Amino acid sequence: MKTFRIFNSFKEFPANWDALVAHDIFLQSKYLEALENVAPDNIQWFYIGVMENDALVGMVVIQRAQLYLRDMFRKAARSRLKEFFRDLVSRILKGNVLVVGNLTHTGQHALYYDQNKIAPSEFFDLLFKGVEVLTENILKTYGKRIRAVVLKDFFIEDPIFRNRTFFTSKNLHEVRVQPNMMMLLPENWHTMNDYIGSLKKKYRDRYRRARRKLNGIVTKELDLNTTQGCSKWMHELYLNVSDNARFNTFILPQNHFYELKLKLKDKFKVYGYYLNDVLVGFYTLILNGKDLETYFLGYDSKHQYSNQLYLNMLYDMLQFGIENRFDTIVYARTAMAIKSSVGAKPEPMVMYLKHTNPFLNAILYPVFKLMNPAQSWEERHPFKETN
Repeated sequence: MKTFRIFNSFKEFPANWDALVAHDIFLQSKYLEALENVAPDNIQWFYIGVMENDALVGMVVIQRAQLYLRDMFRKAARSRLKEFFRDLVSRILKGNVLVVGNLTHTGQHALYYDQNKIAPSEFFDLLFKGVEVLTENILKTYGKRIRAVVLKDFFIEDPIFRNRTFFTSKNLHEVRVQPNMMMLLPENWHTMNDYIGSLKKKYRDRYRRARRKLNGIVTKELDLNTTQGCSKWMHELYLNVSDNARFNTFILPQNHFYELKLKLKDKFKVYGYYLNDVLVGFYTLILNGKDLETYFLGYDSKHQYSNQLYLNMLYDMLQFGIENRFDTIVYARTAMAIKSSVGAKPEPMVMYLKHTNPFLNAILYPVFKLMNPAQSWEERHPFKETN
């Protein structure tokens, strides 16, 4: 007989948890431990284990996100129309939301099950029963009512969603979200010269121009102690980028990067950009099997354009991926045009969501579309045509 169990912490995981999810570092206990230790103030972690007798055959990561206007919208509204829109969104979405998945990272890092031991329909049925029980527990324990449920981020061709009627039967809306920008690395690329040689002249010139514009800025990998010592300033640089986001649901705490380096060790990379021994930018990477996952970054705004810091970071991430023989670089969403100019391709993604109030659920889809409009951008094609 199959059933489910709710875990309030990684400390409660059954013994075979990591063995089940060995393919994905974002589902493993060491990553989840780090995130629990340095979660944004408005995020609490829960987990559902799908059990066959006492053996784990499936798992779900869930976050209770407390959404507030000051966190969702970092910039002040500049018009009455925007003020009205902000107020509408905040009224519908503010409060407690259950997210099946991870708000702090792009991609399907929400769930996994052994398809040899449980059918998709049975797994998802137990998932939603678990969500219902968790919703009741949160109300009893914290006095907080769950206002919406979200399942994020799934590629549209993901085989687990072949039977979409199951989700519509639960009154979930399927919504297209910004694509995940991903770059497949050819096997015959061994150095950056291989990449550069594959570019059209315009993009070769762009690469060389960006490298020249570093103008004395040097890149260094930060070890654990250096990451700890730089935590405060790295957080300030991160906020320079995060605060410019149109919409955001959390703010990382100051020691976030140090804690991930502490727990993930060599699977978490931190690279700093120094000008005259002053840190002016950084980026982070998570090594996830054969996928190189780009993580958060930050920079001093006065050096961003003059030194093309962001573009150089994208190139440096690519160089790390090539030289360390990764199959794919996951550049995540946002800044699609510049990422496509480096060579990344947009992979369409969807999420599923519903409001617990039937009336608000009926208008949730158009409101979400307003909140997450399709962005007009031109995809770049930097590579030479091949026969």
